[in-house]
Amino acid sequence: MAYFINDDCIACGVCEAECPTEAISAGDDIYVINAEECIDCGACADVCPVDAPQPE
Repeated sequence: MAYFINDDCIACGVCEAECPTEAISAGDDIYVINAEECIDCGACADVCPVDAPQPE
């Protein structure tokens, strides 16, 4: 199971720096997670100020 980033994302970029597999990148308006690279560790969710990363 991978995480995804919901529409609550404020594009602060904190999650991208925490991802150990570099699965997170800037999308058009919000950050996105590549599900194939995500290892379901939750590091992104732990640092997000708006709880945008959620498990699928």
